Amino acid sequence: MSVAFTRENDLEATAADLPDRPVSPHPNLVTASGLAALDAALAAARAAYAAAQTGDVQADRTAMARATRDLRYYSARRATAQLVESPPALDIVQFGATVTLDRADGRRQVFRIVGEDEADPARGSVSYVSPLARALMGKSIGDVAMVAGHEVEVTAIA
Repeated sequence: MSVAFTRENDLEATAADLPDRPVSPHPNLVTASGLAALDAALAAARAAYAAAQTGDVQADRTAMARATRDLRYYSARRATAQLVESPPALDIVQFGATVTLDRADGRRQVFRIVGEDEADPARGSVSYVSPLARALMGKSIGDVAMVAGHEVEVTAIA
């Protein structure tokens, strides 16, 4: 049989069936900067969707599938976003706080506790639902918490 009469799964057809991005079951808490980033991502998703619509949708199904998926995700995340203002008093670790902790091995680390979409551990921010943030929430300066089986001490809250 000729290849012309068989239907091959091509990249375009597969890409058109992109699964949705997973949406967290946790409340969508965001800081002011996180809300701004979410608004920017939504605007970019809308622009990508508009650009994909003006192009030949059949020729570039991948761009249309990606744009549609991202627009659904960021629209849902923006609709459920709950802005949490910066905490007025920083005597305990809470959402939006920057926490300095000392580890038993002498390392000092600084993390800001933020929403899930804005978390980036490499840049010093962790999600409020991460094990690290959950272990530190409610602690005060001088308190000790267990993180990954090791003790850490809260040395500063900003």
